[in-house]
Amino acid sequence: MQDKIALSDQFEERLIEFAATIISLAGRLAKTFQGRHVANQILRSGTAGAPNYAEARGAESRADFIHKMRIVQKELNETAVWIRIMAKSSLIAPELLVDILAENKELCRIASASIKTARTHAAASPFG
Repeated sequence: MQDKIALSDQFEERLIEFAATIISLAGRLAKTFQGRHVANQILRSGTAGAPNYAEARGAESRADFIHKMRIVQKELNETAVWIRIMAKSSLIAPELLVDILAENKELCRIASASIKTARTHAAASPFG
C-alpha cells in the first residue's frame, strides 16, 4: 500500500512540475494578440491536470475517480495540441518544446494506465 501512495504522490508532483513549466513557457510567449491567445489557452489546459488529479485522489467512488482521471487526460491531450501549435506557428522555437511534449506524453500514458486499472478493478468488483 505504501508504494501506491508513493506512486500517486509522485504522479501529483510531476503534474505540479509540469504546470509550473507551462506557466514559465506561457510567460515566454510574445505579448502579441496571437501570443496572448495561445498563452491563455495553454495556461488553462496545462495547469488543470494537477488540481484535477488532486480531486481524483479524493473521489467518492471508483466511477468518480475514473471520471476525474478522464478530465486529467483530456486536459493533458489539449495541452499537447497547444504545444504542437506553438511549434508549428514558431511562437516558441520547436527545439525548446521537445522535452515538454515528451513529459506531456508520459503523463498521458500514466493517466491512461490509471484509468485502465480502475476500469479493470471496477469490472472485477461486484460493488463497482
